Amino acid sequence: MSARNDILGAIRAGLGENNRNGVEIEDRITKHVRNTIPVRATGSMSDCVERFVSMASSVDTTFTRVIAMAHVPAALCDYLAREKLPAKVVMAPDEDLDRAPWQEVALQLEIRRGVSQDKDRVSVTSAAAGVAETGTLVMLSGPDHPSTLNFLPEIHVVVLSTKRIVGAYEDAWDQIRARATADNDLLPRTVNHITGPSRSGDIEQTILLGAHGPRQLHVILVGDGGA
Repeated sequence: MSARNDILGAIRAGLGENNRNGVEIEDRITKHVRNTIPVRATGSMSDCVERFVSMASSVDTTFTRVIAMAHVPAALCDYLAREKLPAKVVMAPDEDLDRAPWQEVALQLEIRRGVSQDKDRVSVTSAAAGVAETGTLVMLSGPDHPSTLNFLPEIHVVVLSTKRIVGAYEDAWDQIRARATADNDLLPRTVNHITGPSRSGDIEQTILLGAHGPRQLHVILVGDGGA
């Protein structure tokens, strides 16, 4: 008997579960029953895209919308100039981001790939998904996405395809599990859900942006968001 079965057996015995309930528990663990889906998390792809933008904007996420990855480098440079930020970023070593023609802005933008360091003000990553339900970005940790990029720099820029926007959290988790199955059941070490820039109301109930992470979150949304 495995250690896992020993532990589950002890829990069942302590709870007085019979064999039928034990089978139900095992079934629940392996099948990942979907939870309740709110109405606002349903609709067409275009509905979900617009709801994602609306929900994320309501918590101070800003957006630039472009049609294709070819326009992402220029959009990033424009954003940095508009915000009077240095033309220097740390970027995730991500194949998704490699599809953009960064060489076209090589003279305008300094890019370093890897984990974030104290001196880095702006990070650039992709996201595994955007959840329309709450305007939340889903970030998976791994060699192509160091988690430090999500939290250490004061400005976080996320390049997100409209094709990765889903209605509900359950949809995002389905995709994460499917991806893990394709990778021989290797789930990421962490899954971070990011809704707007970091904020806290701990001090006299006054909202302070950037308390525990980036004070600005900007999404470059790629695609027309059509059905």
